[in-house]
Amino acid sequence: MRIRLWGTRGSIAVSGPDTLRYGGDTAAVEVQCAGGNLLILDGGSGIRALKSPYEAVDRVDILLSHLHMDHVQGLPFFPPLLDPDIEVHVWGPGSTTQTLRERISRYLSPPLFPVRVRELANVAFHDVLPGEFEIGDIRITADLITHPGATLGYRLAEHNSTVAYMPDHEPALGHPRFPGLAEWTSGFALAEGADLLIHDAQYRDDEYVDRVGWGHSSISHLAAFTDMTRPRRLVTFHHDPAHTDDDLDLLHETLGAQIANGSELVAGVAGLIVDT
Repeated sequence: MRIRLWGTRGSIAVSGPDTLRYGGDTAAVEVQCAGGNLLILDGGSGIRALKSPYEAVDRVDILLSHLHMDHVQGLPFFPPLLDPDIEVHVWGPGSTTQTLRERISRYLSPPLFPVRVRELANVAFHDVLPGEFEIGDIRITADLITHPGATLGYRLAEHNSTVAYMPDHEPALGHPRFPGLAEWTSGFALAEGADLLIHDAQYRDDEYVDRVGWGHSSISHLAAFTDMTRPRRLVTFHHDPAHTDDDLDLLHETLGAQIANGSELVAGVAGLIVDT
């Protein structure tokens, strides 16, 4: 699998000279599979920039981790949704009250947006429950992880390559001392031994103290989670919109010093390409 980051920012898109290197767009990750499938993880504002890959395919699959605005705000600006020659499948967390299509329709409809879901004849919606399913040659495991509202983490497997994706995740919530037992740790089974882990890295430790329960990781908690799960590479993600490029450089330096298990740390900058 070839992974490319198009949007790496969390909460809200930002722009300006202080965010050029890491990027200001919100979550969107392209996954080009060896078998030819094109998957996109989340539909934040970064999905707008994703152009050339879908020109060579007749199907695109978008896997939404959850429906907060920073993860769906780019969907109506993604050209394949308006291209009748491309089949688009949108996957996202199930609900006990409304289908995924109904919930997306609350955004893709007036007064929030002029185009309605019912006008997108080439788009299919799929409710995802915890468990496994397949898209082409890709085996996908989905599970609920700790973040406000129904939120899924994903593990993608193709041949011998595995990618775990948890952009919004607070694994330490509810643990009096973190880390605890693996079986009681949110997201452990998804991330364990992955070739690549893309994970929430939003807060410095001093910031997290005032944001417990907001659904995001502190740097020390991410280091502990990485040591528990032992991915080959860790890519940081969902950068705080208040953090400048220089802030994030320091944050990565601190995180790198805390990871003890030998996992390679890769800064999640927009445009980054990683092969697994």
